[in-house]
Amino acid sequence: MIGVFRRDDLPRGARSTVLALWHVADPGNVGTLLRSADAFGAGVALSPGCADLIGPKALRASMGAVFRVPTSAFDEAPGRRIALVPRGGTPLSGAQLDGPITFVLGAEREGLPSEVLARCDERASIPQRGDVQSLNVAMAGTIALYELARRARS
Repeated sequence: MIGVFRRDDLPRGARSTVLALWHVADPGNVGTLLRSADAFGAGVALSPGCADLIGPKALRASMGAVFRVPTSAFDEAPGRRIALVPRGGTPLSGAQLDGPITFVLGAEREGLPSEVLARCDERASIPQRGDVQSLNVAMAGTIALYELARRARS
């Protein structure tokens, strides 16, 4: 199947919940996060250095979500910024998640640099069992969106 579209016609803007991606270079992760954002009604904000969201691997992983999820620049994401960090943050279940929320996710290897962390309102971690070093960035973003949706249903 072949699709023809203009990059400028992709949805732009922000929603009240956003995944802000800092230098997420793997196109599969970018596509998967677009797909998760679509499932939970969120938007995606991209920093320079992120994988191209319309590259073949990102398009495949998004399963069409790239045509439905609004995207914006990293610095345009609204609301409280919650940095998802592998360890040392407030457990995600205890994080303040009311009002507009932006979950800030870092690059696969380097995570979030100190200057980005300094601009966040809170740091949250997803508790893990055993000797797991850290979750994949796409998995962490999906879990954060699920936790927000779970609270909204309660």
